[in-house]
Amino acid sequence: MVRFAKLRGANLRGAYMMKMVAPEVDFTGADMSDALMDRAVLVKANFTNAILNRVVLTSSDLEGAIVENADFTDALLDVKTQQALCKTASGKNPETGVSTRVSLGCAGGRARVSSPSRYMSDDDTPKPKAEFDESRFSMYQ
Repeated sequence: MVRFAKLRGANLRGAYMMKMVAPEVDFTGADMSDALMDRAVLVKANFTNAILNRVVLTSSDLEGAIVENADFTDALLDVKTQQALCKTASGKNPETGVSTRVSLGCAGGRARVSSPSRYMSDDDTPKPKAEFDESRFSMYQ
């Protein structure tokens, strides 16, 4: 359990945080893109200015979470969670320039249908930079 931790500005890209119990953790300005956080307890967590692109937050509890200026582009959320976050979502992420409400698909109160990353469906889009050295993983050898 991680409670009241300050992970401000942390690079949590691709982090594996399934079933993480982290109430009131401060993720201000953290990059959590591609993180796997399903079934996490993030009650009253602070995601101000955070980047949560393609994060998986299914079956997670984000009650009372602060999502001001957060970017949830292509995030996978339960409809109930998405609708709850839309009630307080505001602002625009200072790094990506994306509106929090737009990235959550708040218009109309329905979750948007997410599409795969552009590099998977568009041959002209460059592949994202690898975050880990391939030699660390046996499947690449």
